[in-house]
Amino acid sequence: MPTIEDNEFGTISVRKVSRSNTMRATVAPNGTLRISVPSLAPMFMVKRMISSSRGDLRKLMNAHPTIQIIDGLQVGKSHIMLVRQGDTNSARRRGLRIHVTLRSDDARSDPALQKEVRTAVLAALRKEAKHHLPHRIQHLATLHGFKYSSLRFTHASSRWGSCNSQQAISLNIALMNLPFELIDYVLVHELAHTVQLNHSKEFWNEVAKAVPEYKQLRKQLKSHNPAI
Repeated sequence: MPTIEDNEFGTISVRKVSRSNTMRATVAPNGTLRISVPSLAPMFMVKRMISSSRGDLRKLMNAHPTIQIIDGLQVGKSHIMLVRQGDTNSARRRGLRIHVTLRSDDARSDPALQKEVRTAVLAALRKEAKHHLPHRIQHLATLHGFKYSSLRFTHASSRWGSCNSQQAISLNIALMNLPFELIDYVLVHELAHTVQLNHSKEFWNEVAKAVPEYKQLRKQLKSHNPAI
């Protein structure tokens, strides 16, 4: 994937998309800027778009959550962040610990360090998700009479999960940051889509059969952000 080095935004990935006639900017899961463009778009047009849209791009980047760097912070269900002072800014996951080294307190917002911390956090959450979620969704499916065709993991920023017409379910690894009762609610929500691929009254009836208190849990879920 080609990239552009920008003084303000750092490394920007450029993704060529066939059958597209527009340019679109998004924030990649690692916190960097990504520009999707038509497959034949020249790079100078992409650079021109970046120059003319800096205000909008700043808002987009600012909307992407900053990873908290706090000593003792719980990440997921079983990982802990350990923060220490050192000669360099760095972040690494070792076992169930995410070790972060800071040159100074101001370094917490450094883009390069944020990228390293996000990478370590993603690795931790993915490991936990692969360990916990397959067993849990299978248990809930069997318990409530649902069937799904496949399961995969994502870290898309806008949703906790999804289900398509082939009954394939995708789950956001950020689920591991939620309380267990909210994780179960999301899993049941996606399982219900294997029966009703909509949010009709019939869909919510399916959810209610498995989770009678779904309205309360749905309200609680709105206070959490699926972005990482």
